[in-house]
Amino acid sequence: MNRKKLQKLTDNLTKNCKHFNKFEVNCLIKVFYNLVGDVPERSVAVVGLDRNAFRNILHVTFGMTDDMIMDRVFRGFDKDNDGCVNVSEWINGLSVFLRGSLEEKMKYCFEVFDLNGDGFISKEEMFHMLKNSLLKQPSEEDPDEGIKDLVEITLKKMDHDHDGKLSFADYEKAVREETLLLEAFGPCLPDPKSQMEFENQVFNDPTDFNDM
Repeated sequence: MNRKKLQKLTDNLTKNCKHFNKFEVNCLIKVFYNLVGDVPERSVAVVGLDRNAFRNILHVTFGMTDDMIMDRVFRGFDKDNDGCVNVSEWINGLSVFLRGSLEEKMKYCFEVFDLNGDGFISKEEMFHMLKNSLLKQPSEEDPDEGIKDLVEITLKKMDHDHDGKLSFADYEKAVREETLLLEAFGPCLPDPKSQMEFENQVFNDPTDFNDM
């Protein structure tokens, strides 16, 4: 991409970006095109990170291991649901992922955890996510029972209107009272160490960033 084009793209994306300045947006664009260069383009029209490339970044750079959560994070970034994260989705997604306010992070995490997108986190969804994120204990007869108990305990703590599922209002109230509950159903945000390492590398030498 020539300098003029890069400048224009940087200006446009910085306008709508709350948490990155122009220099940072510029670095993130360079990283994006660096990464996309390694992805075989299926069509000329869509330039972006497909699900596998994106999950690779989540896994290698941010240490995520849960397939279900990584898939939901991908969908959270891919706002237009075209199966690719384009450059503006990359910048806007990372803005919340790395530096979002508590409000933005709550909205993002809730969307990740609401597996079927119906506006609620149901008992079934909690069960699936907790089963995925907990290590299997070989000694337990029926690990599912322990997870069901955990779902009940979680509901007791977070389901303020007692309707057997979590609305965003329930979730928000619980998280404001106890911030640790933000990622109650699985890690979908970077830990401080990998966030710092990513930012240091990207904002110091974006062309050298490699997710492998």
